[in-house]
Amino acid sequence: MRKTIWIALTIIIVLLGIFVYWKYYYVFGEGAKSGDLNYLVRKGYVFKTYEGKLIQTGLRSKAPNTIQSNDFDFSVIDKRIADSLMSNSGKEFNLHYKEYLGTLPWRGFSKYVVDSIISMKEPSLR
Repeated sequence: MRKTIWIALTIIIVLLGIFVYWKYYYVFGEGAKSGDLNYLVRKGYVFKTYEGKLIQTGLRSKAPNTIQSNDFDFSVIDKRIADSLMSNSGKEFNLHYKEYLGTLPWRGFSKYVVDSIISMKEPSLR
């Protein structure tokens, strides 16, 4: 009886570990987004994280008869990347990001985490 309980408990712990890894640490997707950096702020009650918004060119419509810009909300873990983004706010960036299935408080509010700056340039006159 005790052996069966230990085996069941071990299986539950292993399955829980697999679920936590899949939900919070598995990189579901990665890619690049380009646009003008609207803002990057450091905020949080317990865990201070860097949160930003990139405004992409073009328009989209979520509801009929409405127009809205394409926004890309993201988090940044690396302080060097965050400092570079903050000191160049308003410029046009091409950012590489990783997409996770869930968020962690110390990683940020967004499931999209920017891990590098591919390129940066002055905003073009439109």
